[in-house]
Amino acid sequence: MHVRRMTGGLAAVVTMSLALLGGQAAAAPSEEVARSAAARVLTYDASGSAEFRSAVDRGAAIWNESVDAVELRPVASGQRANIRVLADNGWPRALPGSLGNGTVYIGRQAVNQGYNTVRISSHELGHILGLPDRKPGPCSSLMSGSTAGVACTNPYPNAAERAEVEDDFARAAVGQPVPAPRAVPAGD
Repeated sequence: MHVRRMTGGLAAVVTMSLALLGGQAAAAPSEEVARSAAARVLTYDASGSAEFRSAVDRGAAIWNESVDAVELRPVASGQRANIRVLADNGWPRALPGSLGNGTVYIGRQAVNQGYNTVRISSHELGHILGLPDRKPGPCSSLMSGSTAGVACTNPYPNAAERAEVEDDFARAAVGQPVPAPRAVPAGD
C-alpha cells in the first residue's frame, strides 16, 4: 500500500510537471527559471596574459558585476580552466569553444594603437560568454569593439548584451539549445 501511494504520488508529480513544461519546451526561459538558476562558475587562467593580468582580472570582475547567470573566477592551482587568456603581439581575438569555454588573446597591436586594455579584456571575454561583434557600433556597446574608436574606454556591457548572456546561460542551465559560439578572428 505504501508503495502504491508513493507510485501514485510520483505519477501525479510527473504528470503535473510534464503538463507545466509541455508548453514551454521551445520558449525562452522564464524570468523565474533565470532567477532561480545558480550562477555557473567559469574559471579563467590569466597566467599567460603577461602585463595585461590586472586588465583581465578587471574584465572578469566587470562581468561578475554585470550578470547573475555566470561567475568568472581565477583558476585554482592544479585545475583546468574554462578560459585561457594569453598575451601576444597580434590583434585581440577570442576562440570560443562551447558556451563559456575558449581562449582569449589580448593583442599588443591594439594596445599599441591606444585601445583600452580593460575594454579589450571585457570585450573578448564577452565572446567567450557567447556574444558576437556588433560593428559598427557606439561606445555604449561593449561588443562594438574597435569601431567605437580609441577614445572609447567603456568596459561595461549594455543592457541588451547583459540580457543576452543571462538568457544564453539560463537556456543552457535548463538544457535548451543556445547559439553556437564562433571564432572571432583578429581584427574583428
